[in-house]
Amino acid sequence: MWTVSSSSRQRREPPPLPEPLAPLIDAHTHLDACGARTADDVRTILDRAGSVGVRAAVTIADDLDSARWAVDAADWDPRVYAAVALHPTRAAALTEDARVELETLARHPRVVAIGETGLDLYWPGRLEGCAEPAVQREAFAWHIDLAKRVGKPLMIHNRDADAEVLDVLRAEGAPESVIFHCFSSDAEMARTCIDEGWLLSLSGTVSFKNAHALREAAALIPGDQLLVETDAPFLTPHPFRGAPNEPYCLPYTVRALAELLGRAPEEVADNSSVTAERVYGLQSCRA
Repeated sequence: MWTVSSSSRQRREPPPLPEPLAPLIDAHTHLDACGARTADDVRTILDRAGSVGVRAAVTIADDLDSARWAVDAADWDPRVYAAVALHPTRAAALTEDARVELETLARHPRVVAIGETGLDLYWPGRLEGCAEPAVQREAFAWHIDLAKRVGKPLMIHNRDADAEVLDVLRAEGAPESVIFHCFSSDAEMARTCIDEGWLLSLSGTVSFKNAHALREAAALIPGDQLLVETDAPFLTPHPFRGAPNEPYCLPYTVRALAELLGRAPEEVADNSSVTAERVYGLQSCRA
């Protein structure tokens, strides 16, 4: 039996509330994985986020149960919106019944994107039950078609699959709006996405000093193609890496990004919020 040192436990404490920075929209989070179960839980998380300037959040599904829950959460609180899909590692669960239900959920007015879908070539062979690449590819193609049918942005999960994701998008024909969530590729991939008019969403990983390729790529992203996200409860920004993440932590990431770009944090916050409002079709949060 191993034990956790006091210093390790300290690193796992939730980060303190950052200095407020407004307006911000968390373009990708997982409220259910943050521990939310009820409407009161959702309200508490959004109240905490709102106290530091995060005025809306898009909560993301990765399986059918979380898709149902995400839509409920978006109905519980006007600051919450939803995205629905099966995560690529769970693509084998995309049965005909699942497709029918996902399309019904996707047409809900509080659903603002189809995601997260895409390709993950890291986990096959490492994670028991992970969908094989061919199964992921078929599911990704179906989600692309769904995004087109319902007229909503496609939100992509891409892990170790730059060339393969681009190949599927070109073969199927990309929807009008494409978002690469938690963009983690290099400058070459960033340029390709930017040239296509796609959006790149940056998470806490951009604050990691050893993420050299990502930080180089981040500097290339035009303001009208940039989103910011927490991907909570994962990817907590520096200096709280390893601690539980939540939407209230977004100002830490935005300030780190602003420092990298040599821009004012307020400018990055406002620009990314304008972009999120436009892409997701949200009401203005810049009151």
